[in-house]
Amino acid sequence: MRRTLSGSCAIGVFVIALVCVAVAFCAPSWLVSDYRITGAKLNQLGLWSHCFRSLPQPDDEFMRRFFVGCRWIYDPFTTGYDEIRGFLVPDFMVATQFFFTLCFLCILAAFFLVLLYFLCWGPEQTRYILLILAIGGLLMAAGINGGIAVIVFASLGNRNDWMPGQQNNFLGWAFGLAVVGVVAAFVSGTLFLVEANIQRKKRKQIQESQSRFEMEHESKA
Repeated sequence: MRRTLSGSCAIGVFVIALVCVAVAFCAPSWLVSDYRITGAKLNQLGLWSHCFRSLPQPDDEFMRRFFVGCRWIYDPFTTGYDEIRGFLVPDFMVATQFFFTLCFLCILAAFFLVLLYFLCWGPEQTRYILLILAIGGLLMAAGINGGIAVIVFASLGNRNDWMPGQQNNFLGWAFGLAVVGVVAAFVSGTLFLVEANIQRKKRKQIQESQSRFEMEHESKA
């Protein structure tokens, strides 16, 4: 009772989901500014970091302080950075961070289970089917949480009252990887659930054939 084609494909698609989600989680390119615009204040931003060319402090009408370069959102060392954190991380951004973090954690948990599935456990293990179901469930949860995150960010990430130069900003390559990772998580999770169903049917067939063999053997005896 070996792994079927759906199980093998599920592993391959999972690798795509893992790489895309992990890179998107760390990369600072969810929203980027058109590099051809010389006066743009924003360079790029991700879930956890921002890169500015020259961003004036939003609540200072006299523009006495500007933020330049790349910084972690929770940078404790830059003067005045904590004062604009509410501007940098509005409610929709907090929601995006929260749901995509859940997506990343589900993918990470699934990674260790997939290693067990691929390297250690076989169909002879009692809880082999349960392992496959757990992987499928984690990946579906990752897809749901990641889907919420990318939908929220796509809807509100380039709104007029947030980052300056809205007409010159666009969703970046890291956001694209996030979308690919979410879709791959759904596909991989579905394939793992299909694999679990196939393995359950195979195990049932084997048990039924063994029962028939034992009954025939007893009747002959």
